[in-house]
Amino acid sequence: MTLNRKFFLGFIRIHILHHASHEDIYGVQMIQELKNHGYDVSPGTMYPILHSLENEGFLKSRKENVKGKVRKYYKITSKGQKILQESSQKVSELIRELMD
Repeated sequence: MTLNRKFFLGFIRIHILHHASHEDIYGVQMIQELKNHGYDVSPGTMYPILHSLENEGFLKSRKENVKGKVRKYYKITSKGQKILQESSQKVSELIRELMD
């Protein structure tokens, strides 16, 4: 794993929780969303992150049939909301320090 990847995995997890707090999300959608923010995330990275966030209790999933294919949608949990709020505070503190 590259050094950049190790640094950015935390940011990616926060991005995912942020978007899941506004609407149900799915893997391909988040890959594209993160690409819009300059991240190059492969399905081989995205899906383990989503599964990990679900296993840790930060997301919950549901399956839906979309045009004959089963798509897994993720929604933030109350535990996910709490960690997102804590992360947001930490990111804000960091940005203030970096900008000084």
